[in-house]
Amino acid sequence: MNKYINWLEEQSLLASAKELAKQLSGTKNGWQQPYALPQTEQALEAASVWFNAYPAATIIKPGQNILQFLGDADLWQAFAGIGIQAVHTSPMKLAGGLVEDKHTPTVDGWFDRIALTIDPAFGSESDYAAMVDAAAKQQAIIAGDIIPGHTGKGADFLLALRNYGEYPGIYDLIEIAEPDWALLPEVENEWESVNLSKETVNLLHAKGYLPGNLQRVLFSIPETEDQVTGWDVTGKIEGVDGVVRRWIYLHYFKPGLPTMNWLDPTFAAKRIIAGDIIKSIRVLKNKIVRFDATPFLGIEPNPDPTSKIAWSEGHPLSVTSTENLAWFVRKLGGWSFQELNLSLDIIKTFSQYGPDLAYDFITRPAVQHAMLTKDATFLHFMFKLMQEYAINPRTLIHGMQNHDEITYELVHFLEHSEDQFDYAGETISGKELRDQIRAEMFEIAIGPKTPYNDLTSNGLCTTLTGLIATRLQITDIYNLSLEQKEQIKQAHLLLVLFNAMQPGVFVISGWDLVGALPAPREKISHLLGDKDYRWINRGAYDLLDSNAEAETSTDGLPRVENLYGSLQEQLKDSASFVSQLKNILAVRKQYKIDLAEQIAIPEVANRGAVIMLHKLPENSGYEITALNFGDEVVVEKIDLSRLTGNDCSNRTVVDLLQNVKHGSVNAEGIVQIELKPLEGKVLLVS
Repeated sequence: MNKYINWLEEQSLLASAKELAKQLSGTKNGWQQPYALPQTEQALEAASVWFNAYPAATIIKPGQNILQFLGDADLWQAFAGIGIQAVHTSPMKLAGGLVEDKHTPTVDGWFDRIALTIDPAFGSESDYAAMVDAAAKQQAIIAGDIIPGHTGKGADFLLALRNYGEYPGIYDLIEIAEPDWALLPEVENEWESVNLSKETVNLLHAKGYLPGNLQRVLFSIPETEDQVTGWDVTGKIEGVDGVVRRWIYLHYFKPGLPTMNWLDPTFAAKRIIAGDIIKSIRVLKNKIVRFDATPFLGIEPNPDPTSKIAWSEGHPLSVTSTENLAWFVRKLGGWSFQELNLSLDIIKTFSQYGPDLAYDFITRPAVQHAMLTKDATFLHFMFKLMQEYAINPRTLIHGMQNHDEITYELVHFLEHSEDQFDYAGETISGKELRDQIRAEMFEIAIGPKTPYNDLTSNGLCTTLTGLIATRLQITDIYNLSLEQKEQIKQAHLLLVLFNAMQPGVFVISGWDLVGALPAPREKISHLLGDKDYRWINRGAYDLLDSNAEAETSTDGLPRVENLYGSLQEQLKDSASFVSQLKNILAVRKQYKIDLAEQIAIPEVANRGAVIMLHKLPENSGYEITALNFGDEVVVEKIDLSRLTGNDCSNRTVVDLLQNVKHGSVNAEGIVQIELKPLEGKVLLVS
C-alpha cells in the first residue's frame, strides 16, 4: 500500500499547491497590488466583450489541438474584426477520477478537476502560452477557471478515503461508526458510491452525523428531484492505519464531484485553491478567472433545531471564503468573476468585497421568458428588483448561450417564497410567481410541437436558436425555410442587443456565432444515460471552416446544423449575424456602453416593449436601447426630461445602428420610438 499511497500523493492537488506556494511566500510578489475592493471598471477597461469557449464542442483543423486552435492567428484576426477582447477558455485542467491507477474521464465537462496541469487532450502548457501571446497581439486577454467547491474523484479524494495525512480535511467527509453501517445501503466496492435517500439522511441527521438535506439538489431531472440527495456513501475502505471505514461525502452536483470543506482545521481546501490561483495567474498568465459555484462553500445544520434542511446556500462562510479568493486574485494582479444564481439580497452581499464581476442570472431568464411569451412584464419586474437592491448592471456579465441549460430556477423566489410581490397588477407570493413563470415556460417549450427541447430540474435544454424557434412555433427545426431562418436571426440579434447594450461585460458563445441548432436526440443518445439533457445544447460547431469532413469534435460531440456559417464567411456578408454583431459591438465600444450608468427602465404602453436608458461616460449624452419582443408594431413615448432631470427638449436623436437621424426630442422633452415586431433600436440623444 505504501507505494500506491506515495504515487497518489505525487498526483495530488495538495502536493502541487504546496510547491506553487513557494513562488510567493516570503517574496515581494504578493505586495504590489491593492486588493480589498472590487476593481470592476479596471476589468471592463481591459476587456468587456468576451467569447465563451467550450473546447469539447469545437471542431478544429486536422493535426491541431484545442489550444493551438484557440491560439490560431486566423481566429484572433476574426475575433478582433468582430470586437471580441477576451476568450474564456472554460475548464482545461486534468479532470475526472482514478480507479486504482487508471484515469477515468470527466463526468462534468472538466469541472471535476484532479490536477493543476493542463489536460493533454487540450494541448500542452507551451500551447497555452502561445494562445496567451496570440491574444496579446490583438490587445486581448485570456480568462480561466477556478473551481473552489469540489474536485473530481482523483488522488486527493482517494487519499482522504484511506485516512491519509491531512487529506480527509479537504472534503465534507464523515466517517460512519460501524454499528451504524446497518443504516447504509450496500456498495459494491471501494471505487463506487451510492446516493442516500432523504429518509436515510434524516436518520443520520438525527444521530448527529449530517447537517441535513440540502436546500436544493443542483443536478437532477424532474422525475428524480424528489428522490435524490447531495449525500453519497462509500463501500468499505481500508485506511493506511489498517482500519476499515465507510464514509459519507457531500456533492451538490454529480456524485463524481465531492465537495470541499472550507472550515476544516487543516485548511487544506483553501491551500489547494490558492495553488490553483497561483498556477492560473502567475504561470498560465490568465488575467481574469471565474469562480465556479461559490455560493456552496459553507453548510451547517439549520439554526431552527426542528428543521431537517441544512443551511446550504448563501452561507456567510461562502461569502467570506469567496472574498478571500477574490482578494488573493487581486493581490496577484488579476480579476475574478463568479457564478451567482442566488436571491438578489445574497448577490448584493457577495458583491460588496468579493469578485469584480458576476454572471447576470437576474435578467437572463427574464429576457428569455420575454422572447418565449412575447411579453416583457416579468423582465420589467426583474429590472425593478435590481433597482430596489441597488445592483449595478455594470458589475454583471450579460451572456448569451453557455454550456448549461437555459436556467429557470428563479432562486430569488425560492428564498422569498412567502414574501408578497406586486406583479402584473396583483399581489402574489414568491412561490406563486415562480410557479407561474416556470409553468408558462414549460407550457410553451415542452411537448410534441417542440421535440428538440428537454428539461433538467433547473430549466430548459436547448440552444438560443431552439428557444427562438419555440417562440416562432416551428416544429420541424431541421428543415427551415429561408424566411424562418431570417426570423430566427432577427430574434437572435434582438437578444444580442439586449445583452450587449447594457453596462458591464457582454459574452457570446460559439453556438451563438454560428447559429447552432439543438443536437438531434438520435445523435446524442449515448450521452443521455444519466438523463443529463444539456448535451442537446452542446453540439459541435466549426468557427473557421476548419474541417468540413469532420462529423464530430475531437471530444466526440456530433456536428450540429448551423444557420449562419463560419466567421470568415459571415464577415464577407454585411447582412449576416456576425456582421450585424460587429456593428452592434462597434457602437458599444465607441460610446463606452460598458461603463455607462443605467438610469431608468421606463414604464411602457406595450407589454412586449423594453426601454433601457443610459447616461454615457464623459458627459457625451444619453443612449436609449429600445426593444420589441412582441408580434405587433409598437409606439412608445419616453419623457426624457422627467427621467434625466435635464431639459432634453429639441435635442437631436440619432439611430446609431443605421447611422441616420431618428428625429429629435420635442419641446416637452418626449422622444417617440416606433418598433416593428422583434426589432431593436439604439438611439443617441446628443
